[in-house]
Amino acid sequence: MNSPLEKDVLDYSAWRDRVADAIETFRARLDTSQVMDVEQSLRMYDLIESLRSERMLLAFVAEHSRGKTELINALFFADYGRRLLPSDLCRATLCPTEIFHDPAEAPCLRLLPIETRETDESVAALKRKPIEWIRIALRPDDADALAATLSRVAERKQVSVEHARRLGLWNDTSDGLSAAPGEVMVPAWRHALVNFPHPMLKAGLAILDTPGLNALGTEPELTLSLIPNAHAVLYLLATDTGVTPSDLDLWRRHVQNNAARTVAVLNKVDLAWGDLKGDPQIVRVMAGQLEAVARMLDLPPQDVLPLSAQQALVARIRGDAALLDRSGVPALEALLAGMIPERRRRVAERVAREVGVLVDASCEAVAAQLRSTHAELAELASLHGKNQDMVRTMRVKLEQDRAACQHTVQNFRNTHAVVMKQGIILQSSLDADRIESICQDHRRRLHGQLFTVPLIRMMQQLFDHFEKETGRILGFANQIEGLVDTVYASFHEKHGFSRLSPPQLSLARYGEQMQQLRQATIAFCANPATVMQPKGVVIRKFHDMRVAEAKSIFRQVSAEAFAWIDRALSPLDIQLKEHEDMLERRVDSLRRITESVRALEARTGELERLEEALRRQLDELEGIRQALRPPGRATAPDAEPQALVA
Repeated sequence: MNSPLEKDVLDYSAWRDRVADAIETFRARLDTSQVMDVEQSLRMYDLIESLRSERMLLAFVAEHSRGKTELINALFFADYGRRLLPSDLCRATLCPTEIFHDPAEAPCLRLLPIETRETDESVAALKRKPIEWIRIALRPDDADALAATLSRVAERKQVSVEHARRLGLWNDTSDGLSAAPGEVMVPAWRHALVNFPHPMLKAGLAILDTPGLNALGTEPELTLSLIPNAHAVLYLLATDTGVTPSDLDLWRRHVQNNAARTVAVLNKVDLAWGDLKGDPQIVRVMAGQLEAVARMLDLPPQDVLPLSAQQALVARIRGDAALLDRSGVPALEALLAGMIPERRRRVAERVAREVGVLVDASCEAVAAQLRSTHAELAELASLHGKNQDMVRTMRVKLEQDRAACQHTVQNFRNTHAVVMKQGIILQSSLDADRIESICQDHRRRLHGQLFTVPLIRMMQQLFDHFEKETGRILGFANQIEGLVDTVYASFHEKHGFSRLSPPQLSLARYGEQMQQLRQATIAFCANPATVMQPKGVVIRKFHDMRVAEAKSIFRQVSAEAFAWIDRALSPLDIQLKEHEDMLERRVDSLRRITESVRALEARTGELERLEEALRRQLDELEGIRQALRPPGRATAPDAEPQALVA
């Protein structure tokens, strides 16, 4: 198909691979030089793997019959010459469907039975239990077989009203297909995973197809996890219906405040093509409808696009370029492609934050070695014809420098121990077992409540506690960061090391997230629909939605804080080790020179070879630093290494 979107996705994937290769080169260098501990090496390995396995998620969100699945077919699967995913009136996607590529597994469709909703386990937890899923192999080379297999995501089943109520899919205000008195039709599957080797999916793109307001309301992970993590959310509306109350409810409850970037798509514009009005009239009417949609959804006008997913699919199957352009899909693809540079910048900044400080420290350490080598060569040149007493005097001076360095190393070890001790205290506050114990105890006490009012009060009290706990933890983390800043300043001022910037710790956003979650809990408790549901369903929803999100926030704070503590002093550690090794080499050199005049010439040769090797190392590190630098950032000239050439 080779659309602009596909080209940009593939280019982004290639850039990401180059960044991962640069980090791998740097990691191998540090491993070889033994200046990095095992934990640091493993964390860098994890970063490399996360870059290579990263997925950019596009979430398609809308009420039923707005054309989400048809648009997915047009954007990604038109090369098969037919609809792959079910998108007609009678066979539409009924369960949330994730489409991606995992090279470790053969192409397949995995379906999670709807009955798993009767357990307390989330979809994320069940993804780690393959036995719970129905697995069906896919044949990517057979379009008809593919379509037949993928049509299973539209399956329904007949259950009693009581069973539907236990599944959380029915209450007294529900509307649903009636199969027989006392029975209703419900989706057969809770969730679907499609592993498919499409070029854009292989490059790291992933797709989420969500089947309307009901699914978003009953599967909170969609709103709390998948949609907020989406690279972009495509929110579909229909030209013939405009923004209905149901569309607006879905937008406000699940998309507006959860998505990082949203594009509204006004689909089915082809319904106006056959109108008796002339084209200019159609353009004016459509412009007014687009303006109304932008106003109602509070979106910039440029983020509301008209298109016809059906005509785009037909155009691509027939190879009709004019119809494709008229469908509006190329404009949507261009808008999506335009988001990729921002994604690239964010990934680059994350890599620079986690690895860049170490690369900077290594560059400075090698540059310092190069300066020292250059100075030593000058010293040795001055020793020709000098007496042994002068050599001994220089050796005594270096021994004193080495003793001072050993004292500095001991100070560093003491400081490192203090920082790690503070980290252990922080770790105890964020211990996953401790948080889980609090949540499970709270859940048991909720089940013991007989009345709704105290039940609601207890839910709010839990988040009052969580918000205070988060504030306390973030305050303590800031104290540790202040300690590290002081250490860096001290080593620069008292011990003469080059000024380095410590890795930054930024946890404030987690405090904001917890505050937002507390407000969402208050809204959940105040919602009349919450009071109307059975106590067990309310408790399950509360823990699956709000408490699960709180635990996720604590996990993220824990992971980020501990990773930062482990690498906070690494740049200083690298500097110290390189400085210590350099002093050892110089003392050994002078010792040998005092023993033999020929050693002077041998050492001079060694230093000349070392100088050349250090220049190559510095060039390699500068190349790595350039690869990790965020796009668009100005590159400062490296005056210091250039000065060494003179």
